Amino acid sequence: MPAVVGCAGAMRVPEGTVVLVDGDTGQVRVAPTPAELARTARRATYGPATHRPGRTADGRPVALLANIGSLRDLPAAVGCGAEGVGLLRTEFLYLGRRARPRVSEQREAYRAVLDAFPEGQVVVRTLDAGADKPLAFLPPAGHEPNPALGMRGVRAYTAHPEILTEQLTAIAEAAAGTTARLGVMAPMVTTVEEAERFVRACHDAGLPTAGVMIEVPAAALRARDLAEVADFFSIGTNDLVQFTFAADREVGSLHSIEDPWHPALLDLVALVAEAAARAGRQCCVCGEAAADPALACVFVGLGVTALSMAPAALGAVRRALAGHTLDRCRAAAAAARAATTAKAARTAARALLPALGDA
Repeated sequence: MPAVVGCAGAMRVPEGTVVLVDGDTGQVRVAPTPAELARTARRATYGPATHRPGRTADGRPVALLANIGSLRDLPAAVGCGAEGVGLLRTEFLYLGRRARPRVSEQREAYRAVLDAFPEGQVVVRTLDAGADKPLAFLPPAGHEPNPALGMRGVRAYTAHPEILTEQLTAIAEAAAGTTARLGVMAPMVTTVEEAERFVRACHDAGLPTAGVMIEVPAAALRARDLAEVADFFSIGTNDLVQFTFAADREVGSLHSIEDPWHPALLDLVALVAEAAARAGRQCCVCGEAAADPALACVFVGLGVTALSMAPAALGAVRRALAGHTLDRCRAAAAAARAATTAKAARTAARALLPALGDA
């Protein structure tokens, strides 16, 4: 009985069984259905999986970056050809602890990420505590009936400035002598005043490139003002979807409402991308939506210049972009925004993106 060996170990399958190994996601399907085999064949028309830089068929560069939740994710990010890290979630250094991590411990972790991409971009998100990431040593000032709307992200730094000061110190020390292009960004920014305070703190710490995450509709609507302050934008679609549709992402029964294909969400992404372009800023999407090959093309058509996702999704997105021109992506984006529902937007866009309809 032969064995199929993968990153997670090995499995034994009966002799003669068809095994489909997805080189992009690492998934192994034993005895795949005819539909799965056909879908894989269609995806193969995008071209071979390579580690070349992301770009459209007509050469428009699109940085393809990895979301990193811990140092354990680094090998996969490098192995899947990430051009850098678009979102380093630093919460792994803080969760499950009774005291905040020492500056030295943080420095070593950040340095490991920077060293993994000596010629790439590395964007570090400062601590995003609260809501679904409570910290024992950082309790809220009072009872929060809805923590997702409470003292989380950049708001918590006002009550606990030492958190930000120590983190920025560690990042600056880690960056000394490295060649990676470092950016630092704040989570849950809503106002220009918050962005100004964060950018000033970064500059005071010796960190010249400071950006903000766009996760709140107010920030998206006034992105042109934020672009005068921040050096780059990163759109966190997970929270932006949650707040746009007033649907708690922790409530499973609301998942049908939380669809990033909805034209309302695409309108907000377009506003942010347009503001970034006018100011000459990078605009990245770092939420889970960036891992959808068709939606990635739509984001690029909206003006997004970088995409960050789970490492396993990089291959499929890279091929999807390489198979379509920027004009085709723009047409798909326009068709999606002209729709009135998420389903209709998805259908309209995929109709203009050959070979992606069932991807």
